Amino acid sequence: MDENRMYTTVQGDMWDYIAWKFYGDEKYISLLFSGNPDLLEISVFSAGTKVYIPELPEEFDEDLPEWRV
Repeated sequence: MDENRMYTTVQGDMWDYIAWKFYGDEKYISLLFSGNPDLLEISVFSAGTKVYIPELPEEFDEDLPEWRV
């Protein structure tokens, strides 16, 4: 995996926060799930967990309203 696409969690991080932080919206949480199948059992992260941040596919970009592109 690309090290530039990795996020190291801090204590208390949750999937929805990570999605919001990197994609600007919690609705992209499924991208994080698909990129991190080995972490799916975690709800609240401890510090130091490496989470892969997949790139936002073009089909997701099309769902955005014009003002958010």
